Amino acid sequence: MKTIAHTQIAEPAVTCSTCAACCCQLEVMLITDTGVPERFIDTDDWGGEVMLRLDDGWCAALDRNTMMCTIYEKRPLICREFEMGAPECIEERQGITTAYR
Repeated sequence: MKTIAHTQIAEPAVTCSTCAACCCQLEVMLITDTGVPERFIDTDDWGGEVMLRLDDGWCAALDRNTMMCTIYEKRPLICREFEMGAPECIEERQGITTAYR
């Protein structure tokens, strides 16, 4: 009898092309000046500057057709430091499983 080797298929890597911009639903505090245009800045309940989120909960700077940031070169520091594929990223992806097939 012949045995067929079992190969564990790894989860697909997180890449920009497989991302549904889950992190763009998080509250983003503006703690440094990166040049975010004023039209995307809001004030939270404590007077701090945050990225404006629209009624649907998504960041106002997110292009809903491409799911890409429209101010990528001027995005906030927190967005720059949010590492793709890091545990925080994976956790956010699990919270929006309907975006992935």
